[in-house]
Order: sequence, then C-alpha cells, then structure tokens
Amino acid sequence: MERSPLRPAFRRAILLVDHGSTHRAANEMLADIARLVALEAPDAHVEFAHMELEAPSIDQGVEACVAAGATEIVVCPYLLAPGRHSTSDIPRLATAAAARHAGVRVIVSEPLGIDARLAAVVARRVDEACEAAREHPRMEDT
Repeated sequence: MERSPLRPAFRRAILLVDHGSTHRAANEMLADIARLVALEAPDAHVEFAHMELEAPSIDQGVEACVAAGATEIVVCPYLLAPGRHSTSDIPRLATAAAARHAGVRVIVSEPLGIDARLAAVVARRVDEACEAAREHPRMEDT
C-alpha cells in the first residue's frame, strides 16, 4: 500500500489482519480492503498484515504503522467470528510487536461479527450466484 505520513493531529493507525493464505489472490484481497478502509478513515494510516503464511506479517504491519508515525494502532481482525486467532493469537502477536516501540499503544477490535451490512453482502452474493447460474447453466441442469 502506498505510504503516506499521518497528519500531525492524528496518530492512529489501523492494522487489518487476516489469517493469510497460500493463495495469492486471497492475500491480495486484504490489500484491496485496506485501500477501501483508508477511504473510510481518512484520519488514520491504514496497513494490512497476515497472521501467518504470507508477508507482511503482523510484526511488519506494526513496524509500518510506527514508521508512519502512529502511536496508537487499532488492530482489526479481518475474520468473521471470535475464535482463537482473533481473541488470542492476533492480540498476542500485535502486542509483542508493539512492545518493541516505546509509547505505542495497541488496541484490538472485535472481528467483523454480526452486522446487517454483512447480511446485505451475503444477499447480494446469492443474487449474483443465481444470475450467473441462469446465464451459464451446467449440463446436468438442462
């Protein structure tokens, strides 16, 4: 992601963290969502990281936030439900990375969870799948 220095009045960074994947396209999606989050949160510096399997790591993500001037890093698990990764692994890794920087505070948000906006995305994906099936029926469906 293109780096931009934080405005002097704002010292917050957002670090989106997913699990990480062996599939390049899956990892690239987090970079795309980070760009969208940056548009929604113009007063914060936005980075992304993968918990494992691919770079940037959480450690590298925290480093990038600190390099941009952040003194507060809000780590957002890009996961649907609370589980070991969002409640234990990600907070532990982010806290350890930030501990190497005096004056840097880490806050870990809840995962995406239940939200009507996510329900709308699911409904839209169902409509898209049904439309695609109508346009391209499988042989056994005809």
